[in-house]
Amino acid sequence: MSKSVIITCAPTGGIHTPTMSDHLPITPNEIAEASIGAAEAGASIIHLHARNPENGKPDPDPDLFMQFLPRIKQASGAVMNISTGGGLGMTREERLRAAVTASPEMASLNMGSMNFGLFPMLGKYDEWKHNWEPEYLEMTRDFIFRNTFGDIQYALRELGDGHGTRFEFECYDLSHLYNLAWVVEQGWVKPPFFVQMVFGILGGVGADLDNMMHMHTIAEKLFGDDYEWSVLAAGRHQMNFATQAALLGGNVRVGLEDSLYIGPGKKATSNAEQVTKIRTIIEQLGLNVATPDEARTRLALKGGDKTAF
Repeated sequence: MSKSVIITCAPTGGIHTPTMSDHLPITPNEIAEASIGAAEAGASIIHLHARNPENGKPDPDPDLFMQFLPRIKQASGAVMNISTGGGLGMTREERLRAAVTASPEMASLNMGSMNFGLFPMLGKYDEWKHNWEPEYLEMTRDFIFRNTFGDIQYALRELGDGHGTRFEFECYDLSHLYNLAWVVEQGWVKPPFFVQMVFGILGGVGADLDNMMHMHTIAEKLFGDDYEWSVLAAGRHQMNFATQAALLGGNVRVGLEDSLYIGPGKKATSNAEQVTKIRTIIEQLGLNVATPDEARTRLALKGGDKTAF
């Protein structure tokens, strides 16, 4: 029997800017409501970033996270997964501040340094709500998203060893799978591993289904029965890749961090709308959607009662 499909929702992220969608959650209240709505729609994991409530810029301040983490926990049983990717340009310490403070069940961890180009989006808008937006996007033209082996070890020690937090290992390219395999060989992490394959970011592997098939094949060789895998794809590729991953026995991630749309040319009005769509597809394929407790068991998480919020 096929395993149930774990749906992750990433409500806001650090990629899109406020000009791009009026529905992008910005304030702690908006992020809380978006996350609760996504959980009610069927997401068992919520992947979380915070933003400055005044201008929408990605912000690592733990106080902002603490304004929405307890609310989400009180209103849903979802697993909260705090990003350590943060916003582009943050230091290693800034990127971990919120997770170290909150001691969550899960945190994301990027598995390699890479170009991370958002600057092509500059050409889609003539006016901006905030001055920081075009500057932020332009900065990525000459930016390397740093995730060295030292950075990876630092996060694993601080969060994994220090807090019992487990990781969503974000792999934007084939080499990132091999980086994770090396980390496993060093004994820095123990199974089960949750591998999030990321497609369609400029600087990472392209959104081609052949790439997904190959990465899945290599992950099977490297990790065998010791891992769970999930797929996210940027923009218009989101639902197609999620559907294919579910058919192959994988898990899926949706949310306004990854795509602002619900269909061709149509902006999503909420994160819950995207979760509802992929849940409907999954169930129409004859598959089941995992509950938060099923996700906790399969990913060997410590439980919501052992967090610091």
